Amino acid sequence: MDDGRPGLRERKKQRTRATISEAAIALFLEHGFHRVSVAQVAEAAEVSKRTLFAYFPTKEDLVVHRFADHESELARVVRAREPGTDPLAAVREHFLRGLRERDPISGLNDHSQVLRLTRMILESPSLVARMERFKAGAERELALALREATDTPELTARLAAVQIVAVQWALAQDNARRLADGEPADARLAGAVADARHAFSLLENGLRQLFPRR
Repeated sequence: MDDGRPGLRERKKQRTRATISEAAIALFLEHGFHRVSVAQVAEAAEVSKRTLFAYFPTKEDLVVHRFADHESELARVVRAREPGTDPLAAVREHFLRGLRERDPISGLNDHSQVLRLTRMILESPSLVARMERFKAGAERELALALREATDTPELTARLAAVQIVAVQWALAQDNARRLADGEPADARLAGAVADARHAFSLLENGLRQLFPRR
């Protein structure tokens, strides 16, 4: 009987993926992203390079995959919103909750490993570029969810998604840079919340026709 849990084969794949990821992040944080080769990661994870590339097609994916679940996060928020809640309000409350809970994707998490990982990404052009691809994926996913939620034309939904993702991205990067420069997350919280409310207020003004107040 299928109880919804992954089978043995899938669990083994998940363990292998996690082992490779943990080995890669540990090496990158210790020695620097560009100073560690894929061969060194494979050796540390005790897998072949071929196996490594089967799970992570590029070296950058060894880092960015940790954000993969967030690529469709805003789309999921829009689809799961409470009846009567407009999509933008749902996204705003989700981001504010992320700040309060110190979700790393909000940029407001000063755990030492998170800070080191953030600095590494910001200092690596290839990782920044890979994150831009992640951002584009988030825009596509959100645009589709907005079309379903608001029954708007494709272009309108796509332009709205680009604006929403860009605002959240800018807020998170600003928080991350402040924390990377030494500002504690607790000290930054009030300012991060105020900035988020201001940013989403500007978005609301621009997207009022698409998301009218109820």
